[in-house]
Amino acid sequence: MESKEIATLAPQLVEVLRRQVAGRVVVAGDAEWDTERLAWHLLADQRPAAVVHVKGADDIVAAVKFAGRHGLAVSAQPVGHGATPALSGTILLRTGGMTGLEVNLGDGVARVEAGVRWRDLNSALSGTALSGLPGSSGDTTVVGYTLGGGISWFGRRYGQAANHIRAVELVDPQGDLRRVTRESDPELFWALRGGGGDFGIVVAMEIGLVFIDEIYGGRLMWPVEHARDVLRAFAEVTADAPDELTLWAWLLNFPDVPFVPEPVRGRWFVAVDSTYLGGRDEAENLLAPLRAVAEPAADSVAVVPLSELGSIAQEPDDPMPGLLKVVLLSGFDEEAIDALLKVAEPGTASPLFAFEVRHLGGEFTRADEANGAAGHIEEPYLLLFGGFVAAPEMAVPVAAGIEAVQTQMAQWITGRQLPNFASGEPSGELYPPDVQARLSTIKQRVDPLGVIRSNHPVRPD
Repeated sequence: MESKEIATLAPQLVEVLRRQVAGRVVVAGDAEWDTERLAWHLLADQRPAAVVHVKGADDIVAAVKFAGRHGLAVSAQPVGHGATPALSGTILLRTGGMTGLEVNLGDGVARVEAGVRWRDLNSALSGTALSGLPGSSGDTTVVGYTLGGGISWFGRRYGQAANHIRAVELVDPQGDLRRVTRESDPELFWALRGGGGDFGIVVAMEIGLVFIDEIYGGRLMWPVEHARDVLRAFAEVTADAPDELTLWAWLLNFPDVPFVPEPVRGRWFVAVDSTYLGGRDEAENLLAPLRAVAEPAADSVAVVPLSELGSIAQEPDDPMPGLLKVVLLSGFDEEAIDALLKVAEPGTASPLFAFEVRHLGGEFTRADEANGAAGHIEEPYLLLFGGFVAAPEMAVPVAAGIEAVQTQMAQWITGRQLPNFASGEPSGELYPPDVQARLSTIKQRVDPLGVIRSNHPVRPD
């Protein structure tokens, strides 16, 4: 990748930084620079001023104080997720090596350091009847996901992950290590529960665990000729589903390339992923309208250990190039199904690989004064769509395909976005005006100089 740096550190400052931190510091001109600055999303050409592989809280303290003294900004990016243009010119802290994990089953609390991934926490809790609120991928970090809200498989029953934060250990913009709780700093604690990472560099987080005795779920998949009937059944089941049931419907356009398994290569399918917090019999009764459409071509629905939860959606762990868009929908009725299929089935020549409709509702929708900045989500569905960009010339048609979906689904798209899925928008475009105003006031109090810069920066008031 060609490197055209937006900001660089003077050589003497690089040496100062290297003396002050124990972790490895990489800057432009170093042989490994273009590899070290890569994001998980390979099309995100992020250009920080330096990358620091921190070894612990002391390194974070030193880096933040260094940035403050020299008029720089600091960003955290544990494993490469969440890249946006806002990170340009910052000192990028790789906190992925901070993997301390402690579970207190008696109190129902887990303490996770900044680099702990969901697969690690899920494995630690598997078989305990307790769980965090993980999303679709086991590769994302618990901290990054939770700071942005956290849309979980179990969110219809328990709400967004951010609302289950008990405490946050962070290095504040002045370089002080703090433990923030509802009692110690109510406003900052509110902001950290869904308002993103713009208020400090998180060292560790304590999260409340929820009771989950058994998970029954998996993927049902059919040839695409059943798409309309499957999506109708999906809409029927989700119209009055209990909060314990989560369904995500997919239209999948598998590319005709060697790394895709032969049985699905070059073909379209419709699929429904599910989790049910309960036993097999209750779950199968709820899934019956889907099974009645036709015999699935693939069926992985079974009891799912928490440690295997990340396998249901079959999302890639390896970095990949692609373009993705996520929107919230006011509904998903017969008319919406027809509209989606006009841009998402064979014959449309769509360059996109995946179209996913997630059912939200349940506890996601319920307002509670005890919630943090994540608040609640009124919309009952989420639509995700995107495509691979394996070569530069594919970017234009994939972007056009994304625009076509947005145009086709415009009457159901509400305009609200979710921080976990936003690509480069400032925080002002992600939150309701009253929430954004409150976040800006808190940013002005704790970080008026903008020493901390997240992937969705908050403008000080």
